[in-house]
Amino acid sequence: MARVKRAVHARKKRNSYFKAAKGYRGGRSRLLRTVKEAVNRARCYAYRDRKVKKRDFRRLWIVRINAASRICGTTYSNLIHGLKLAQIEIDRKALAELAINDFPGFAAIAEQAKAKMAA
Repeated sequence: MARVKRAVHARKKRNSYFKAAKGYRGGRSRLLRTVKEAVNRARCYAYRDRKVKKRDFRRLWIVRINAASRICGTTYSNLIHGLKLAQIEIDRKALAELAINDFPGFAAIAEQAKAKMAA
């Protein structure tokens, strides 16, 4: 079997870790073992938090919609139920955006939802 020389590949592999650890403090950017631990942990957090970010934004939208719907005299759950009954398909992101930037438009949608709930 042929002899394998690993110098180039090993250096390339190490450099990729050091490049990923750029900006880390102390040994976390200088010592290979510590760099590997820090980078792998950071990658785990990044993967996990890409999913958590979606949850956090949905929670934020719901809080904003609830606050605006209470100003309009209804609750979040009644508003969403009324929108379903009125067959108004608008997602929470757009509703939250309306609640912040175009409150009269949000109020009009809320009135339609309230009317369907009453009927």
